[in-house]
Amino acid sequence: MPRIVETIVTTMSADGEVHVAPLGLIEEGKHWVIAPFKPSRTLDNLRANPFAAASHTDDVRVFAGCVTGRKDWPVVPTTAIPGGRLKDCVTHWELKVERVIEDELRPRFVCALAHRETHKGWDGFNRAQAAVLELAVLTTRLKMLPPEKVENELKYLEIAISKTAGPREVEAWGWLMAKVDAWQAAKPLDRT
Repeated sequence: MPRIVETIVTTMSADGEVHVAPLGLIEEGKHWVIAPFKPSRTLDNLRANPFAAASHTDDVRVFAGCVTGRKDWPVVPTTAIPGGRLKDCVTHWELKVERVIEDELRPRFVCALAHRETHKGWDGFNRAQAAVLELAVLTTRLKMLPPEKVENELKYLEIAISKTAGPREVEAWGWLMAKVDAWQAAKPLDRT
């Protein structure tokens, strides 16, 4: 299995608008692969401008916010490529697409590292931050998973929130749980 790094990817449209999205970058030797689903703005942007920035943040609200419709996070210009990166990040990588492997569902953009910067120290994730990240990923798959799997995952993740969450993690958890609650309240036929 390849190593996947969960990060915030920023891409730029043909008209210069920066788009912020959480994505898992796939390590492939010395390259990083971005595999956005069809259709998506990230996919359209990579086709228009073959560059991306991967912002590694310690604020899990960005992940939770992006999957719950809160995508207005401050960005600043990148250094070596056209585009932007998260303003508040620990480090960021600037990536240049070297080749594209077409696919019906998820084209793969194979990228070389063009530049990297460190912006501040990082003390590591606590369990609540990891739980928020896991729930953010889970909420993107609600329509694909059986309700029992979702319930079991929530029970486990809630332990970390109750024991180690700070204000940021509590806020992010609340956003994600509102999405889960809406999914749970839907009729069973609406879940597919």
